[in-house]
Amino acid sequence: MATITEEKERTQRPGDGLGGSWRVVVLNDSHNTFDHVANSLASTIPGVNIDQGYQIANKIHSSGQAIVWSGHKEAAEHYWTQLETSGLTLAPLERC
Repeated sequence: MATITEEKERTQRPGDGLGGSWRVVVLNDSHNTFDHVANSLASTIPGVNIDQGYQIANKIHSSGQAIVWSGHKEAAEHYWTQLETSGLTLAPLERC
């Protein structure tokens, strides 16, 4: 008996699920201090120093959330996990 293979039209290019931009969003909460948020961001997100960490923490506090990093999915998952492990409250990863 012969097996028939039906070829389906592609809706995405190879690797589209991993590439593109993904966002890491930190949410405001009532249990993390500004110091902890700023230090967590500075020690996790490349290019963020402690002063920038405080600026982002202030944005999180005043607007309820902030995009702290965007880029490829694998890196976004890595930073998301590190920030979650440090106790920050995060939105689910989202594609830009």
